[in-house]
Amino acid sequence: MSEAIQNQEVKENKMGVMPINKLLISMSLPMMISMLVQALYNIVDSIFVSRISEDALTAVSLAFPVQSLMIAVAAGTGVGVNALLSRRLGEKNMKDVNRAATNGIFLYVLSALAFAVFGIFGAGFFFRTQTDVPAILAHGSSYLSIVTTLSFGLFGQIIFERLLQSTGKTIYSMYTQALGAIINIILDPIFIFGWFGVPRLEVAGAAIATVIGQICALGLGIFLNLKYNKEISISFKGFRPNGKIIKRIYAVGFPSIIMQSIASVMTYGLNRILMGFTETAVAVFGVYFKLQSFIFMPIFGLNNGMIPIIAYNLGAKKKERMVKTVKLSILYASILMTAGLIIMQLFPGELLRIFDASSEMLAIGIPALRIISLHFLLAGFCIIVTSVFQAIGKGMISMFISITRQLVVLLPAAYLLSLTGKINYIWFAFFIAECVSLAMCVICLRHVYKTVLAD
Repeated sequence: MSEAIQNQEVKENKMGVMPINKLLISMSLPMMISMLVQALYNIVDSIFVSRISEDALTAVSLAFPVQSLMIAVAAGTGVGVNALLSRRLGEKNMKDVNRAATNGIFLYVLSALAFAVFGIFGAGFFFRTQTDVPAILAHGSSYLSIVTTLSFGLFGQIIFERLLQSTGKTIYSMYTQALGAIINIILDPIFIFGWFGVPRLEVAGAAIATVIGQICALGLGIFLNLKYNKEISISFKGFRPNGKIIKRIYAVGFPSIIMQSIASVMTYGLNRILMGFTETAVAVFGVYFKLQSFIFMPIFGLNNGMIPIIAYNLGAKKKERMVKTVKLSILYASILMTAGLIIMQLFPGELLRIFDASSEMLAIGIPALRIISLHFLLAGFCIIVTSVFQAIGKGMISMFISITRQLVVLLPAAYLLSLTGKINYIWFAFFIAECVSLAMCVICLRHVYKTVLAD
């Protein structure tokens, strides 16, 4: 495709002309739906695993930090590609648009290879640092080795989704996520319990179902980009990594990777603290993460719709559109988080029973869900604001806030509260950390508004 044709298409891109509320909803709603489907399959995955045993559920929970790290690397790099590509679209710089796409794909291939090496050599060691329970070690090591060794599906799915999002075609990225999730949900019971003549694979079956769903989503993502994403020309003929483009991708993406990776470190550390009480507490924490994903995923979908709008209008120098986008995003996020808080407060027992919770798990889990969910009131604002910093190229601010929240405040607070010997006190660390995050977000947003967003 010639640059002249591409430039003509970019001039008509909806991100610079459509009314903001309509644009934000049209960009975000498909992503929110697909994220809800993604969260649903994560929950269904754990529901099936919980039917094997509580040890199996604990094993999957202990594997979560590494899975979270993979998503952090993939999503963080995607933020960098997304912001750079959308900004260059706003500037009508089609040469850099195409370079950002091809170099982004190259970075995803390297990331998948790195995690495959970990899956082959490090999965068992990772579990041995957390537990010596034979059943948990066996379930967890097999699960983690499969999802990491075959992680090319996850990484490929995410990069091709980000390319679609960067040009405003979020409806197609919804299709890829929905396909992967639906396939995973269908295959889960077949591989876990051995239906239709398939061998009973238990936890390993859940991992196999997951990677098959991701690989199918990758295939659809490639097809949709080649057929419909005409604003980007993907070609590796004569390709060489471009250090300048990669540097710009990671200028925004690396802080996001660090910011999301910190969640993996926090989860790993908190799992270690909880194991000092009981393995059931780790299972409860894992279930909480599955449940909260059903609330947080729509916010992340909102983010995915918001970031390219802000980046595009930053490049097009339309600051009033940027400000309105930020305000509406905060409003919608706050509404969603309030709904999540109400559900967690009113129905904690019912939510836990979905996972075949034992009486011990209910005793620990009901107060845990009610206490942890208190931070939802503040979290919506903080998530949107830190994403705004990433969209305008101020990713270091987001990284600093995240490090402070999870490593400087949350994890130490959880450890100190654990010294009381009362497990319920540990959960208050989430609210304490969110209060600190809120204060930092307000201060930094005021500075950014004065220097970047204000006319």
